[in-house]
Amino acid sequence: MNARISVDVQIACQVASVPREDQIRSWVVAAIGRISDDIAIEVSVRIVDEEEGRQLNSQYRGQDKATNVLSFPADDGDIPVLPADVPRSLGDIVICGQVVEREAAEQEKAVADHWGHMLVHGSLHLLGYDHEVSEEAEAMETLERQILAAQGVGDPYAV
Repeated sequence: MNARISVDVQIACQVASVPREDQIRSWVVAAIGRISDDIAIEVSVRIVDEEEGRQLNSQYRGQDKATNVLSFPADDGDIPVLPADVPRSLGDIVICGQVVEREAAEQEKAVADHWGHMLVHGSLHLLGYDHEVSEEAEAMETLERQILAAQGVGDPYAV
């Protein structure tokens, strides 16, 4: 929990439920702050509309639709060890505001809680967590639940 975390926030859509920049930063820090090394970290978060979300999802995942969150880790495993005072970019998180609002309504969740979940989820992807196989999904979801619970949010996977 010694990481120094800088979060660049870009809001590129008009969605009423988008959290304030300080709230966005606090969710990312809650997830990424679990790193124990004393290192400086940078993360970018971009909130987009459905068109930009669809274009990015099509380009990078081959799916011609907007999705809730995309993560683009910067670490390709070949980055040299940097001095502690040089920030290390973990990567970028892109969240589609309209998709988050729609999902929250469909799943009968508080939209603010769903935003928090998407920010935590995207942050964990930047740290290397994934959910492609059941064991990895279970580990990632357990960590999501713990981080969200510490912020006063209930289990996002409860039916």
